[in-house]
Amino acid sequence: MASKPLTEPVFFVLLALHDAPRHGYGIKQEAAELSDGRVDLRVGTLYGVLDRLTAEALVEHDHDEVHQGRLRRYYRLTSDGRRALAVENARMAANVRAAEQRLTGSPATDTPATPTAPPSRGRTRPAGAGGTA
Repeated sequence: MASKPLTEPVFFVLLALHDAPRHGYGIKQEAAELSDGRVDLRVGTLYGVLDRLTAEALVEHDHDEVHQGRLRRYYRLTSDGRRALAVENARMAANVRAAEQRLTGSPATDTPATPTAPPSRGRTRPAGAGGTA
């Protein structure tokens, strides 16, 4: 059964949380950086996404911190969130491979469409995020 594709803002929120827990503004900044500025999360959108991802158990509350008199709530990925991110990354990579084959006329490759190992913890760009797959 195929899972529903993630929207671009949801994908980048999950990706922003991949390497470390972050608070809302940190997620917003990281998503903008990872997407080369294409994803500019507004406050309502960001917290709506975080509420939905929390309800779906893809992210969870990590801790709170008071900074300059204001409360910062930190979020982290759950194991289900990591799986959803890996599945979406594989789906997008398959799309890029199909497009490259069509656009260049190159033959199909035998690269698996689903991840076989946990996602990398490095700072690599996902397929379709301004780089090549």
